[in-house]
Amino acid sequence: MQRLIIADGSDIVRKVGKRILSELNFDVLEAPSARDALRACQTELPQVMIIDAGLEGAIDLITNVRAMPEGKEVKIYYCVVEADLKTMMAGKRAGASDFLQKPFDRKILTKIFSDNPIAA
Repeated sequence: MQRLIIADGSDIVRKVGKRILSELNFDVLEAPSARDALRACQTELPQVMIIDAGLEGAIDLITNVRAMPEGKEVKIYYCVVEADLKTMMAGKRAGASDFLQKPFDRKILTKIFSDNPIAA
């Protein structure tokens, strides 16, 4: 089972994401802050992360994960509310693998994570 961390300040976003992704056979951990997500990564690095661009310390979190041994192997989705080029480029420079637009739903997550080799 693939390990996935959702780092988002919204309880609802984390809970909905966890419910959907758990059904897709991911072991999902919730992190309400960048600090909590980093702590979880230091304990056991996940294969996938969904990091909200609006989370305080999101860019530092990506940079710190990438600096860890094996950190370059983590698939990091930088979650943006709108396709804002400045925000997206900051995420990409920090090391985000891809982008995920909010709000996401079951259809979007199922398409991304069922069609993706990491979910296999």
